[in-house]
Amino acid sequence: MPTRREFLNTSSLAAASLFLASANALSQPLSTKAAPGYSLLVFGTNWGFEGSTYQLCEKLKQAGYDGVEIWWPTDEKDRKGLLDALEKYNLKVGFLVGSGDLDFKKHQLQFQQNLEAAAKAKPVYINCHSGRDFFSFEQNAELITFSNRLSAATGTPIYHETHRGRALYAAPVTKKFIDESKDLRITLDISHWCNVHESYLQGQEETVTQTLNRTDHIHARIGHPEGPQVSDPRATEWAQAVKHHFEWWDKVVENKRREGRLMTFLTEFGPPDYMPTLPYTRQAVADQWAINVYMMEILRKRYSA
Repeated sequence: MPTRREFLNTSSLAAASLFLASANALSQPLSTKAAPGYSLLVFGTNWGFEGSTYQLCEKLKQAGYDGVEIWWPTDEKDRKGLLDALEKYNLKVGFLVGSGDLDFKKHQLQFQQNLEAAAKAKPVYINCHSGRDFFSFEQNAELITFSNRLSAATGTPIYHETHRGRALYAAPVTKKFIDESKDLRITLDISHWCNVHESYLQGQEETVTQTLNRTDHIHARIGHPEGPQVSDPRATEWAQAVKHHFEWWDKVVENKRREGRLMTFLTEFGPPDYMPTLPYTRQAVADQWAINVYMMEILRKRYSA
C-alpha cells in the first residue's frame, strides 16, 4: 500500500500530465484554411492592473499583446496619456463604452455621447456595455440602432457584449435582438451566459449558433454554471468548462478564417472578486496576469493564420 507521500506525488504527477495533455491539445492550430485577409489580434485588459497607463502598455508589449482594451477616457488628460503610451509601445486599442445611469433617458444620452467621441478616435473596434437588463426591449433596441448607424457612418466596428446586467444578458433575449436587427454585431463573453443559465447552454444550441455567427470579438474568459470565471483554466477540474468555451470560440474563428476577416480577442480573466479568494484575507487563489498571458499564448497558437 503506498504511503501518503507516495500517493500525493503520484496524484501530482497525474494532474501535471493531464494539464500538459490539455494544453498541448489546445495549442494545436485549427485545420480550417485561412482565406486571404484573415488576421488575429489579441488585446490585454487594464482590469486589475494597479500601475500607470505607460506601465500597463509596456508590460502588455513585453508579454506579446497586440493592443489594449480599455474604457473610453472621458478626461482629456487621461486620453492624451493613453494615446501617447499606445504610440510609444506601438499598441492598438479597442474601447469599451457604456453608461451606468439607471434612468433610460440619461443613460441614452451618456451612451451616445461617449460612443460618438470614441468612434472619432478610430479604434480597432468599440465594445459596448449596452443598456440594462431591466430596460424595455424597445429602449435597448434604440441604443443598438443608434450604434449600428454610427458604425456605418464612421466605419468603426461597434459590437454589443453578452454581459450580465446589460441588454444581451441572456440567450433568449439576445435571440430576439438578432432576429430584429440584421446589423447587430456581437462581442461574445459566453461565460456570462453559462452563469445566467446555470448550464453550458444545453437546449439552446440554435440560439448559440445564431450568436456565434454574429460574433466579431471574443472576451476569452472561462465561465461555468455557478460563476463567470473559473479559478484557473489550467487546473484539471475545469477541463469541461475549457472544452465548451474553445468549441464555441473555434466556430467563430472558423467563420472568420473562411471569410478572410479580422478576428479579435481580449484575455479577460479578472481580479478579485471575479477571481475567487481565500476567506478573510481576500487573497487571490491564482495569478490573474499569468492566466491572461497563458490564454493569449494559447489563442495565438490555435488561431493564428
